[in-house]
Amino acid sequence: MRFETTVQRPVEATGVGLHSGVPVAIRILPAPVSTGIVFVRTDLDNFQIPASWRHVARVSYATSLMRQGVLISTTEHLLSVLYSMGIDNAYVEINNLEVPILDGSGLPFVRLLAQAGMRQYRRKRKYLRIRRPISVEDKGKRISILPAESFRLTCDTDYPPPVGRQSLELEVTPERYAAEIAFARTFGWETDLDQMRNMGLIRGATLANAVCFTRDGLLNPEGLRAPDECCRHKALDLIGDLALLGRPLLGHVIAERAGHAMHAALVARIMSNPSLYEILTFDQLASRVTQALTA
Repeated sequence: MRFETTVQRPVEATGVGLHSGVPVAIRILPAPVSTGIVFVRTDLDNFQIPASWRHVARVSYATSLMRQGVLISTTEHLLSVLYSMGIDNAYVEINNLEVPILDGSGLPFVRLLAQAGMRQYRRKRKYLRIRRPISVEDKGKRISILPAESFRLTCDTDYPPPVGRQSLELEVTPERYAAEIAFARTFGWETDLDQMRNMGLIRGATLANAVCFTRDGLLNPEGLRAPDECCRHKALDLIGDLALLGRPLLGHVIAERAGHAMHAALVARIMSNPSLYEILTFDQLASRVTQALTA
């Protein structure tokens, strides 16, 4: 994509927060060039929180952003969709503290953006290209990123039965994301429900917005949307956390049993060291590719 984008027209949705259980409405609106994605708390005098790695607050069971004590929680699904579908600039008006979970996947947001349409500006889009390998490891889990000329993703997960080990690899494009990632829902285990509720989490969770596994089966009567839906959802979450880079990524991300905390650590490591990346326009990237092919 050569030029920066925004949505063509405002769109809105209502629902509840997965963890808070509170009712919430969001409205996605066009934004000027180089704005990025900015959350606007309409219930708090339109206080703005940019979707940036600088504002990451909590990364345990969801990715939350905070600025001057004002919180936006569970941002990863919406950011994943905006990032993957190529929306660079947008205001996200929200009237409570948590993005609505909707059906637990990114698909409702993909459909919302289809209604909104896309507008291109004349400002050239700038990509963040990884220059050398970077890795974050902790207790047998790891996330790495290698130089590449496109945005590639390899995701490996390993969960207790009946899920087991799953793997996914793809080049992230709007078309492939919409077809292969967006439908995957958030998930958990029946054995963890009481503990999580005691922690003040999943107050808005139902079988209509989450997949729930038992020790040997599934509580959702409609079943899974794909045999590896869990791995695909982890890829969705990962992309949402990578969106906090603030620019479209060129690199091959390899996640091995990683979660929100490791995703955030990788983003922070990249952005705190400018020697790890370079900023390129689409034209500069295309020129390099052409030179490499003709060399």
